[in-house]
Amino acid sequence: MGSTVTEATDPWCLRPGEAGELLRGHPWRRFVVLGDSVAEGMCEPVDGYPDLQWADRIGAELRAVRPELAYRNLGRRGLRAHEVRAAQVAPALEFAPDLALVVCGGNDAFRPAYDPAAVDAELTAMVSALRGAGADVITVGMFDVSHSPAVPDPLRAGLRERMRRLSAHTGQLAQRLGTLHVHLTDHPLVADPSLYSSDGRHGSARSDAVATAETLRVLGAHLRTSLTHPRDPARDGRHGR
Repeated sequence: MGSTVTEATDPWCLRPGEAGELLRGHPWRRFVVLGDSVAEGMCEPVDGYPDLQWADRIGAELRAVRPELAYRNLGRRGLRAHEVRAAQVAPALEFAPDLALVVCGGNDAFRPAYDPAAVDAELTAMVSALRGAGADVITVGMFDVSHSPAVPDPLRAGLRERMRRLSAHTGQLAQRLGTLHVHLTDHPLVADPSLYSSDGRHGSARSDAVATAETLRVLGAHLRTSLTHPRDPARDGRHGR
């Protein structure tokens, strides 16, 4: 990335007015975020990109269209998937969301003993609980942080295999459970070092800007599909807000 690129000129970020057009008329009134440090927000500053993390950006864009939107971020750094479920599902359900973002598993995948089936079970429980309560759920195949220059070379191949397995499993789970899935793992920028923080575990302000663009485009596609093929709440078990 050249030094003159900023969020305003970055071809992978939102264009002026794009967020409003994507989210125009959206129905969501209560947005909750569950997860680890990616959810909490630990993006490293980058010149030319506002220091505003991914989930907060999504909340702000949703609120720009619907100012009464309530937003709560339960994300907390360092948590593994089972800890996210244990600590955050109950308060998330108490918030009565109609839109939820669930992003976790990365701390599991950083461990050589990563157990994909165990993480799948935790994600399935979280998504099923939120879907059962009537919320649309966003899931994520995260950027492959093994590309970070800060990851030691001897660890890179193993981390890449685990991160990609987590992403593939989450994508399969998303298809099975009907989530709004944001696949970042194969993004054209995934190997660009500017996406990653100096700690070798997190993203930069640029990655959060790019992730926001991709997330809003998934939400926008869902909204267009919903307008074309509206769902019957009585048939699919959803309740009104």
